[in-house]
Amino acid sequence: MLNIGILGCGRIGQVHARSIGQVERARLVAVADAVPAAAEALANKAGVLPRSAEEILTAADIDAVVIGTPTDTHFDLIQAAAANGKAIFCEKPVDMDVANIRTCVGAVEAAGVPFMTGFNRRFDPNFANLHARLQAGEIGDVELVTILSRDPSPPPISYISGSGGLFRDMMIHDFDMARFLLGEDPVSVQAVGSALVDAEIGRAGDVDTAAAILTTASGRICQISNSRRAAYGYDQRIEVHGSKGLLRAENQLEDTVEIATEAGFRRAPAQHFFLERYALAYVAEMTEFVSAVLDGHTPEPGIKDGLQAQILADAASRAQQKGEIVNLPGS
Repeated sequence: MLNIGILGCGRIGQVHARSIGQVERARLVAVADAVPAAAEALANKAGVLPRSAEEILTAADIDAVVIGTPTDTHFDLIQAAAANGKAIFCEKPVDMDVANIRTCVGAVEAAGVPFMTGFNRRFDPNFANLHARLQAGEIGDVELVTILSRDPSPPPISYISGSGGLFRDMMIHDFDMARFLLGEDPVSVQAVGSALVDAEIGRAGDVDTAAAILTTASGRICQISNSRRAAYGYDQRIEVHGSKGLLRAENQLEDTVEIATEAGFRRAPAQHFFLERYALAYVAEMTEFVSAVLDGHTPEPGIKDGLQAQILADAASRAQQKGEIVNLPGS
């Protein structure tokens, strides 16, 4: 059994607590949060006792920590967890600063502890199926990847102000998926963005509608489309065009029933948001983390995947602001 402590009892901490409860070889031992009431609420629901973050990080009865706290706390928690020999699962982004992530890479590698970055979309059953078939060569060589990711509605302005911007907060998932599907790292990034959904988002210095184009050294292309608004539900689609054909993963709908009348054909709307859409993915990624730690293989995506996604997010943000192609370091 892998004994786990959760740091951060907000929405994502609650998701991970539910996931741990569904993983056969995992046991949730304790939870911590800067807001005592939040820790107590999740502890009561999970049947454990709340502890302080320091107690979880140093506890002899805890093997691994799940970091689901605000991003600006990740750096110190990763350092402390590594120093105490804990396996680490950390939500994205690892940190808003690439230099800080590099420091964390050094600490994790020096301590020799497993580290997994929470890019849950790799574990969505349909996306994972698409990737496996891509790897099996069903459509030949990858030529063009298209990723569409659109939220049903924007978050509060208070969230936008501290999020790091759409490219670092929202599109970072798509940057990781792009690398996952392209099979090689992009060497250049182009991006455009506008505030079309809410003028307040623009006044806060961010965009709510954006597109990016990534190009690899071999010429493979990925195009990403993001919006903070989709009137029809949570829009999550992927298409990979290859030399021998096409692989496509469509949206998950609320149900699979279709009605046909004299007015035409009608289907259910897309699932509302990420909690519903990626429920199975959250369990699958936690299962992978637990298996990697207990069985001694390297968890993926790792901390360097978190680093590369952040590098792409920073490059896209610069490309959008400056209106130019940004070439990546080493390209």
